[in-house]
Amino acid sequence: MMMLNQTDVTPASFILNGIPGLEDMHVWISLPFCSMYVVAVVGNCGLLYLIRYEDTLHRPMYYFLAMLFITGLFISSSTIPKALSIFWFHFKEISFDGCLIQMFFVHTLTGMESGVLMLMALDRYVAICYPLRYSTILTNPVIAKAGLSTFLRGVLLIIPFTFLTKHLPYCRGNVIPHTYCDHMSVAKLSCGNIKVNVIYGLMVALLIGGFDIFCITISYTMILRAVVSLSSADARQKAFSTCTAHICSIVFSYSPAFFSFFSHRFGGHRIPPSCHIIVANIYLLLPPTMNPVVYGVKTKQIRDCVIRILSGSKYIKPHSI
Repeated sequence: MMMLNQTDVTPASFILNGIPGLEDMHVWISLPFCSMYVVAVVGNCGLLYLIRYEDTLHRPMYYFLAMLFITGLFISSSTIPKALSIFWFHFKEISFDGCLIQMFFVHTLTGMESGVLMLMALDRYVAICYPLRYSTILTNPVIAKAGLSTFLRGVLLIIPFTFLTKHLPYCRGNVIPHTYCDHMSVAKLSCGNIKVNVIYGLMVALLIGGFDIFCITISYTMILRAVVSLSSADARQKAFSTCTAHICSIVFSYSPAFFSFFSHRFGGHRIPPSCHIIVANIYLLLPPTMNPVVYGVKTKQIRDCVIRILSGSKYIKPHSI
């Protein structure tokens, strides 16, 4: 039997079909997507500017926040503009290599976002359980190494996705029923054996998501024990209040992820594909949209800086960190 070369079964491009079954609603669906994206860009850029130039925000907690805001900006910007071009202008085509690049960035950045949330939980643990040693434990070099390690973890674990997907034979068409290139959505177009892709995907989910959730759980267990042991009710309330915004971020990030994970495995046939795709987009868009809002409202130092700038009582002067 004549064998096909890789070039014979590798499409030049893919067609991102948006949200199948809701094509007539694409323009209406685009409105909240666009609004949330604008809020995400303005909110994250605004708070990054504050953290960069405001002396009172040059502390470990805000450096981790800056990592979260940067990650959120890149996540939303790697998917939403393409989704909007599909909804508004029917620009559905994406090159094969462009699809692999988008897939790499989406999965790397979501893994980094999870890692940053884990680092922020450790930050809250040190701040509450070891307040006198907080600044000596979380020094700038330690924060930089922690952020770099989180980024490299995502890159090294996601690179194999790209190679596994690139070398699959594709003979089931080139139409992806999604708004962006997701690993399994692309792999399902292959007529080859994707068992390795499925197994490796589950391993990565456990290594990143499972490990981060475990560390977050342990951190908050220790925080809860420390806070409950405080004698003053005011001290307990103050300690809990410093964690409120972070807990909200965890809920925004992991709730859509858990829904997608469990619905695909236990309710996939009862839930329409359009619902899965909408939730997948919410998973990428909701955290970068809500994080600046939550931290702007719940964090007193950020709120005070914003009020001071808006009232014109003090101008922020650029300087080097």
